[in-house]
Amino acid sequence: MPIDGISLPQHIAIIMDGNGRWAKQRGLVRTEGHKKGAEVFRKICRYASDIGVRYLTFYAFSTENWKRSKQEVGAIMDLLRNYLFEMEERERENEGSGYRIRFIGAREGMPADIVELMDAAEARSADKTHMHINIAVNYGGRAEIVHAARLLGEQIKAGALQPEEITEERLSALLYTADQPDPDLIIRPSGEQRLSNFLVWQSAYAEFYYDDVLWPDFTPEDLDKAILAYAKRDRRFGGVQSQ
Repeated sequence: MPIDGISLPQHIAIIMDGNGRWAKQRGLVRTEGHKKGAEVFRKICRYASDIGVRYLTFYAFSTENWKRSKQEVGAIMDLLRNYLFEMEERERENEGSGYRIRFIGAREGMPADIVELMDAAEARSADKTHMHINIAVNYGGRAEIVHAARLLGEQIKAGALQPEEITEERLSALLYTADQPDPDLIIRPSGEQRLSNFLVWQSAYAEFYYDDVLWPDFTPEDLDKAILAYAKRDRRFGGVQSQ
């Protein structure tokens, strides 16, 4: 592997972007791009696990994505549903993978059968420790912060917390990614260079890597390139440059 000896990022987050453009370039409907993107998602999970990445977060469906056509939203939901069914059917194989699955985002508004499958998948993998996979579905970074702030407000209202006791640590503990390290590296393929409301709080000190390749064409070699670029960065976290 070209990244042998490289200090790996503990947590990699990926914005899976470019499915629709990939399909359009090939004269296909957008849903075909999402199908191909789902295959790449599985491949990158396996490869990241093999090289020793501990945490992976994928931006699969944002709160803004509901604005897309009913056909496209339905196709994405069907892909998620099929993935969850597949997880259930391949439980014995998944036992050996050691993946702990967490779906981050609001469950409200999601199809009831998908929510039930998500809950079951999380419960089945709750004791796994080899690699943690977060799948952001119906997710928005600002909405996540608002949700945590409301929980803090409820604690204050109940008399369990004083406003002056609110800290970054208390708020972080109420985010969907509670008990996980913040992402070290955020990767966005497809040529776009924006965060798009993804892990707004958690990305404060993340390194960003942008790539022109569309997500359905993203390969393990592309992940290697991102990790190698990350390894060359000097992460100072607000401090002075190392000598």
